[in-house]
Amino acid sequence: MKKLFIAALLFVGLASFAQDADQKPAREPREKLTPEQRNEKHLQKLTTDLNLDANQQVQVKQFLAEKSAKAEKFKAERKDRKDSNVKPTAAEREAFKNQMIAEKEANDTKMKGILNADQYKKWTTIQEENKDKAREKMREYKKENN
Repeated sequence: MKKLFIAALLFVGLASFAQDADQKPAREPREKLTPEQRNEKHLQKLTTDLNLDANQQVQVKQFLAEKSAKAEKFKAERKDRKDSNVKPTAAEREAFKNQMIAEKEANDTKMKGILNADQYKKWTTIQEENKDKAREKMREYKKENN
């Protein structure tokens, strides 16, 4: 009887432990920010990282607002396309890719005009670090969902 009781406790203990191991840890919910709040937060970070002066802050704020407006427009267009279940053709994808490359170059040119040489170098370094972080997160996401 003792052996049966111990075996039952052991089984229940292992079963409950196995269930805990399968569950993923819950992520902290991200705070929902408006585009203006995100831009302001980004401006604050750039100000401290790049030591922006008041004039540069105004110009970067305007740049971030324009970039955010374009992103919102793109997001809406993408949602409309997804809702209609129409897949883009190869030519449309290529045109979109070229448009994104041109826009990135234009953004780099604008920032180069706003920042001095040292600040621009730091900004490009930050951009590369962010790109690497995004790639790493995507790899982790793909590993978790495969």
